[in-house]
Amino acid sequence: MKHARIQFDGQAHDATVEDDHLRLADGRLVHQDQVTWLPPATGSMFALGLNYADHARELAFAPPTEPLAFIKSPGTYTGHNQVTWRPDNVEYMHYECELVAVIGKAAKNVKREDALAYVAGYTVCNDYAIRDYLENYYRPNLRVKNRDATTPVGPWIVDAADVPDVSNLKLRTWINGELKQEGTTADMIFDIPHLIEYFSSFMTLQPGDMIATGTPEGLADVVPGDEVVVEVEGVGRLVNRIVSEADFFTNNKA
Repeated sequence: MKHARIQFDGQAHDATVEDDHLRLADGRLVHQDQVTWLPPATGSMFALGLNYADHARELAFAPPTEPLAFIKSPGTYTGHNQVTWRPDNVEYMHYECELVAVIGKAAKNVKREDALAYVAGYTVCNDYAIRDYLENYYRPNLRVKNRDATTPVGPWIVDAADVPDVSNLKLRTWINGELKQEGTTADMIFDIPHLIEYFSSFMTLQPGDMIATGTPEGLADVVPGDEVVVEVEGVGRLVNRIVSEADFFTNNKA
């Protein structure tokens, strides 16, 4: 089953996906074109740097020997079919297609062999990065990864039982319909059981928390006007459009 959060008729709703419709909790059935998509989870997001061997090679780095993790603020999340802004006067902003594991129950000191029992499901994110401010690949600073509405997430969460093997899923990114990135989760350095064991060894993961598992090689610059589509096989296809900084903040005044 696929679980979404949407806005319809001025209110936020939890919904399940039925083909091209959404079933609201009160039983109403609405078409996907009638809704505004919200991020399907709103917990903390733990993101991974250099977690694909081909991406590490692309950047001329040795593969890390332990997870390179950072936290993303919920304020960075936006939904499917929404916009992300490119800051003025930057040279390079790129997408990152990522498989995301969504935690379903509190996880502390979880062993690898038990880890997947703590996953409620999977979703997709596009972890945009502003490379101009990247001083250290091992510790991306806030200006690189934590800007408002620069992490599309969604469109939905697919139940873990409906994605029986996440170890060999294709990941793809298109810009304006042109395939730019293609990889596989088989190239992940630290897989999801490892990451859950790692994080839960020193903190408690909570329901709704997300682990964004990194991106494969094949990055490219994006500019206002681009439509960027990221897809994880068997999980979802997430659409996002790039606008200028001026347009974004003109249309999103408090």
